[in-house]
Amino acid sequence: MKLPNPQDIDRLVAESELLQRRRHWIFDMDGTLTVSAHDFDHMRRELGLPPDVPILEALHALPKAEAAPLWEMLNDLEMYYAGKASIMLGVSELLQYLFERDCQLAILTRNTMPVVKHTLQACGIEHYFAPDYILDRDSCIPKPSPDGINQLLGMWQAEADDTVMVGDYLYDLEAGRGAGVATVHLDTRGDVDWSRYTDVRVESLGEIIRYLEGIR
Repeated sequence: MKLPNPQDIDRLVAESELLQRRRHWIFDMDGTLTVSAHDFDHMRRELGLPPDVPILEALHALPKAEAAPLWEMLNDLEMYYAGKASIMLGVSELLQYLFERDCQLAILTRNTMPVVKHTLQACGIEHYFAPDYILDRDSCIPKPSPDGINQLLGMWQAEADDTVMVGDYLYDLEAGRGAGVATVHLDTRGDVDWSRYTDVRVESLGEIIRYLEGIR
């Protein structure tokens, strides 16, 4: 059996200690708490947008009169895909673990509040999140801006060094880094390197519990 590299052990211990003492946890929703069913290429085609452009930013760049019907179409598309979402493996266990440790929990999403509520209810995890601590794209400047995280820190009267941002996409990590909080990258495929913006990378949310209990 191959013995662990001492450097890897030191890294894991350091990452564990980084997360263990933090009591404020902010989660992205689609692709993090839920298995996203979104087909963003399809959504862009329906909206008449070029491939690979960020949808929110592209719509914000259009004249208001031109963008208005597209925002309505986007809302309809998002609600459609919300009904197809399912809970991510390990979410219930992690949220319950954090809840029992008296941690504050929040959601920061680029979605809209009706879609968020529909998705959380469909996945059965809405009771973990106080309504005031769910920020959608209309509640703050959307990620990658750190604005939403900073708003939550203000509401909680919390410090950045007591807070974690968990997400599956670069925007989540950039927002966390911009706010000075710890960042956890959920990389379920294990093939993305955003280490510049990541403090801890996990391939499943259940791994976070191991970090919180101490790597053994």
